[in-house]
Amino acid sequence: MSDPKSVFLFGYSGHAYVIIESLLDAGFHIAGYFDLKETEFNPYNLPYLGFEKSVDVKSIVKDSLVFPAVGENNIRAKLIHFFEVLNLKQFVLIDPSANVSNTALISVSTYIGKKVSINAQSKIGKGSIINTNSVIEHECKIGDYVHIAPGSVLCGNVTVGNSSFIGANTVIKQNTSICSKVTIGAGSVVVKNINFEGVYFGNPVIRKEGNGSKE
Repeated sequence: MSDPKSVFLFGYSGHAYVIIESLLDAGFHIAGYFDLKETEFNPYNLPYLGFEKSVDVKSIVKDSLVFPAVGENNIRAKLIHFFEVLNLKQFVLIDPSANVSNTALISVSTYIGKKVSINAQSKIGKGSIINTNSVIEHECKIGDYVHIAPGSVLCGNVTVGNSSFIGANTVIKQNTSICSKVTIGAGSVVVKNINFEGVYFGNPVIRKEGNGSKE
């Protein structure tokens, strides 16, 4: 039987370094990484195991844990689908410095970063990232493959749809709903519902359209 604290990573750059340090702080052992090619910069001295589509991942991983160490939502979604097809063992990674309510529900392959606060009755879908110092207040609902960037504050009863990106230091007013596939620029303030896909920014946010914009 494999070590229950042994993890195989998928991806090894940028965001993966944050994942690695949270894993180590939480007492996990990193068995190696899969990626398109072997990285020249290997600060954690991890063994390269090949590109996941070119090797027999199941026979390598066996019953060990796997985790998607990629910041880009679409790539992370594809990796999780790959995990599901192979029936690989996924889990939730919560940095030891995070403060997570016992009543919060968090789905697999989601990362809760350093000094994050997640409060009562919040729900977070699979494959999402709640990054450093973010605050997810009571009864928020965050979909699958969402990235909440560092320092963002979601007040109570906020909903964020699947595959959305909330930029660093964004503030979202309570009882506000954001649909799927929305990007919010860093430092923005959201004070009303966003019902259409697109890129939004500013205080309060406006929607970017081509070279212009509208509310």
